[in-house]
Amino acid sequence: VGGPGPRWGGGREGASRERLVVTGRAGWMGMGRGAGPSALGFWPTFAFLLCSFPAATSSCKILKCNSEFWSATAGSHAPAPDDAPEFCAALRTYALCTRRTARTCRGDLAYHSAVHGIEDLMSQHNCSKDGPTSQPHLRTLPPPPGDSQERSDSPEICHYEKSFHNRAAAPNYTHCGLFGDPHLRTFTDRFQTCKVQGAWPLIDNNYLNVQVTNTPVLPGSAATATSKLTIIFKNFQECVDQKVYQAEMDELPAAFADGSKNGGDKHGANSLKITEKVSGQHVEIQAKYIGTTIVVRQVGGYLTFAVRMPEEVVNAVEDRDSQGLYLCLRGCPLNQQIDFQAFRAGAESPGAHRLPAASPAPSAPDTFPYETAVAKCKEKLPVEDLYYQACVFDLLTTGDVNFTLAAYYALEDVKMLHSNKDKLHLYERTREPPGRAAAAGLPPAPWPLLGSLLLLPLLPVCW
Repeated sequence: VGGPGPRWGGGREGASRERLVVTGRAGWMGMGRGAGPSALGFWPTFAFLLCSFPAATSSCKILKCNSEFWSATAGSHAPAPDDAPEFCAALRTYALCTRRTARTCRGDLAYHSAVHGIEDLMSQHNCSKDGPTSQPHLRTLPPPPGDSQERSDSPEICHYEKSFHNRAAAPNYTHCGLFGDPHLRTFTDRFQTCKVQGAWPLIDNNYLNVQVTNTPVLPGSAATATSKLTIIFKNFQECVDQKVYQAEMDELPAAFADGSKNGGDKHGANSLKITEKVSGQHVEIQAKYIGTTIVVRQVGGYLTFAVRMPEEVVNAVEDRDSQGLYLCLRGCPLNQQIDFQAFRAGAESPGAHRLPAASPAPSAPDTFPYETAVAKCKEKLPVEDLYYQACVFDLLTTGDVNFTLAAYYALEDVKMLHSNKDKLHLYERTREPPGRAAAAGLPPAPWPLLGSLLLLPLLPVCW
C-alpha cells in the first residue's frame, strides 16, 4: 500500500475514504446525557488505567468486578428514576466485589480508580452504603429493527468487502497467530518460538492495537505463555466508537470492557461484534469495517490469539520505522527467539528422558519423556508439521498436557482463517538471520513506557 492508509472503492465516496487514517483524535465514550462531570471524568480515566497498568498479580479481579457491574447495569450510568434502587444495588455489589479483592489489588491504580469512582456514583445517585446487593437486570428498551443483524442501511464504508464491488480483485487476507509456549506465526507465515516475557505488541496499526502479556510457565523458566490480552479498536468514522476488549487467565469475557457487544451508538455500530462460541473458552470478534476476524481462546490456564486481516489493513501504519516491535508483522527479535532445532536434537538423543541442559525450562518432576510427548501430540496432530513440533516442545518444557490442545486449536484456527489452503501446514521453522533481525532486535520496552506509547494516540484531545 503506497499511501498513508487503505482507500477502498472509488466514485462519490472517494472524499470520505480520504479520512481512513485514524489521526489520534479517537475519543473515549461518554456516560450518557445524565452523567455528571465527575462521572464523565472518572470512566475515561479508569478505562485508560485498566489498559495501561496490568494488575500486580493475576489474582487481582478488578476487571471481573468492572465487567459484572457493566453487565448488571446494561452500560447505563443515568438510570431512569424507577431504576434508581436497582442501580444503587448494583453499585453496592460492585463495591463489595472491590472489597473482596482489595488485598490482592493493593497498589493497583485501576483498582483505586474504581473505588473512587464507585463513591462518586453513589453520591450522585444518593445511594446508601447499606441495602440490598443483588444484581438485578435493569429494564432495557427493545433493540431497533435490524440491530440483531448488520443494518441494511449502514454506510458502505463500514463493510470492508462490500467496498470492493467496484474492483476486479478481491482483498488479499493474511493470518497471524500466537499460542502455547509461545509460538508465533506472522502475517508472512514465518513460524517462530519465542521467549518475549512481559508485555509485547502483536498488532499496532491505524485501526487497532493488540497487546499480550506473557508470564513464565514454570518458576525460573525462560519459557512463557500468554496470560493477558488487550485489544483496542479505535474510533472509526461513522462505523464504531472506540472499544476495548481485555482477557486474562480464568477470565474470558463475552463483551467489551464497557459491557457492550457491538461498536457503540454509531450508524454502522454492528460492523463490530463480539460472539461467545464456548462459554469461558472461545470468543470471536468480527470487525467487518476493516474485514477482520479475531479468535481468542482460553486453553488450560493460558490464552491463544488468532486473526484474519486484509493486507492493506495490516500495512496501514503511519510510521513504518516504529513497527519494529509489531510481532505479527516483524516476528520476534532475534534475542527473543528460541533455537528449536538445537532443542529438538537434544531431546531426540538416545536416552534423553529429561530436558536438555540448554532448554528454556528447568527440569521438573512432571515433564514428559520425549517418547510420551510425541505419542500425546500424535493423538491430536497426526501431521508432523510445525504445530505438531510445537506441541512436543511445549510438553517437554512445561509438562502441561493442555498445551496439546493449544496447538490443536491454533491449527484449527488457521484452517478457518487462512486464505491460502496450501499453507495450512508449515514444515520449516523460521529463525531470522542476524542481518534481517537486527532491525527488529530491540529489547522489550518496560510495560509503562511501551503501553503509554501505544495508547497515547487514543487519548482525547484537550484544548
